[in-house]
Amino acid sequence: MLLNPNNLQRKYPDQRSAEIMQATVDFFESRGKAKLKHDAHERAWYSDFLNHVAQNRIFASLLTPSEYGASDDCRWDTYRISEFAEIIGFYGLSYWYPFQVTALGLGPIWMSDNEDAKRKAAAQLEQGEVFAFGLSEQTHGADVYQTDLILTPSENGWVANGEKYYIGNANVARMVSTFGKIDDGSTDAEYVFFAADSQDGRYECKKNVVNSQNYVANYALHDYPVSEADLLHRGIGAFHAALNTVNVCKYNLGWGSVGMCTHAFYEAITHAANRHLYGTVVTDFSHVRRLLTDAYARLVAMRLVCTRASDYMRSAAADDRRYLLYSPLTKAKVTSEGERVITALFDVIAAKGVEKDTFFETVAQEIGMLPRLEGTVHINIGLLAKFMPNYLFAPDASLPLIGRRDDAADDTFLFNQGPTGGLGKVRFHDWRASFDSYAHLPNVALLREQVDVLAEMLASATPDAAQQKDIDFAFGVGQIFALVPYAQLILEEAPRSGASDALIDEIFALLVRDFNTYAVELHDKSATTDEQGRFAMRMIRRPAQDASRYEQVWKEYVLPLNGAYEMRP
Repeated sequence: MLLNPNNLQRKYPDQRSAEIMQATVDFFESRGKAKLKHDAHERAWYSDFLNHVAQNRIFASLLTPSEYGASDDCRWDTYRISEFAEIIGFYGLSYWYPFQVTALGLGPIWMSDNEDAKRKAAAQLEQGEVFAFGLSEQTHGADVYQTDLILTPSENGWVANGEKYYIGNANVARMVSTFGKIDDGSTDAEYVFFAADSQDGRYECKKNVVNSQNYVANYALHDYPVSEADLLHRGIGAFHAALNTVNVCKYNLGWGSVGMCTHAFYEAITHAANRHLYGTVVTDFSHVRRLLTDAYARLVAMRLVCTRASDYMRSAAADDRRYLLYSPLTKAKVTSEGERVITALFDVIAAKGVEKDTFFETVAQEIGMLPRLEGTVHINIGLLAKFMPNYLFAPDASLPLIGRRDDAADDTFLFNQGPTGGLGKVRFHDWRASFDSYAHLPNVALLREQVDVLAEMLASATPDAAQQKDIDFAFGVGQIFALVPYAQLILEEAPRSGASDALIDEIFALLVRDFNTYAVELHDKSATTDEQGRFAMRMIRRPAQDASRYEQVWKEYVLPLNGAYEMRP
């Protein structure tokens, strides 16, 4: 159920995709853990990794739409991109990061009508270049509505002045997709996206704002010349490109978290299963078994959700925008679950987890980054709430049933999403169908009861306008709601991935517990009415306990991971 670099199992319709994954594993394993850790501690720029990417044309193959590719192995295929994101996450966030910000930087380019810029980007990918996404600013963060980077008219177009902050790869990227506004003296300044070159003399890379291997730049433009040829988007199209790019790429954060947690899990269980304390093998302590089993169940659930979400990302269309729910769901929920997995494993591995030669030390330091990139968890959970009425109460039977999308095809719609907005109009298939298919499992049935009470509360004790504007209250409701599509994706993916009933019921025992926690938190919020509080208490269920199920999951899934993988020294 988990990635093991010693035995890659994903099937692809082409040999090239499998070669990319294996070559990436071979690169890291040949370097070994000691080198990986040395470079992390010394904050070494990962030029050897970028050279590997360039020599093997990895970004060129994975991130170039086939229309602009130099060979027939080029396509933007979310299914194979997701495994690559998992693999490089497995070896550390510092290697996942330059891939992620390259994908972000390419978004506004592939979404533009500037054919010359697209051909230039494709050529640079073939040359092994990386890209950058110049959106955030120190003052405004990633607030798309605000920017202090201004273009003013000049004889040959415009000159740009201003700074960007938190911009990965911006020290080396030859095309930095930069967001700003055109100030031509009118009352309404136009949004704009243009490509800047980090090697131009009027582009100042001021500093790295983080203390890590990554270069997360603060850069400034000083009368930087911008011509029509440099423009990617102008007007409201630039605004849409910023949001649509994040719609595409925030999905990758879930896979980064899955990869990191998987490597940490192997290290933690192997340590615990081979350690004796007080005359007892550590994995024989009941609390350790519970911590490891819960961590494993959460990790498998994360992977099931991300895998199933890929099918909806790839099948997106103008009349099927379900991906707009599942992308922020993977970003917010999967990455938050990743933190919970590492916390549980830390309680198992204890002091070993801070030793400098463990991979766990790296993950413990970095896992908290992912819930806080591409918008915070609060922002993304708030986004989910926009889909809640139609998702829960207005299923659309005409929407197609999506199968496994592992075909060798371009996900072209992701770069032709059109205007943002209208999220409240997005329709979904009936979430109850996936629950019905597993209704024989006690904890699936219990979660279904909890969801029914949530729906009853929303229908008869509907949050008023003030509550909906109260971010703390809305987050409380959103946390509960997020469990519903999360559970739906797990149940849809379970038969495709071969997850047993015992494992799924163990996962849902956790989801029932989580539902209880969020219900109590909603009950206690100051903005919650007495009636809503009573509904919150009605949501609480005791998970169905089954000693034989728990023992089966422990013996068949969890304990066998002892020694199943160890990175080469």
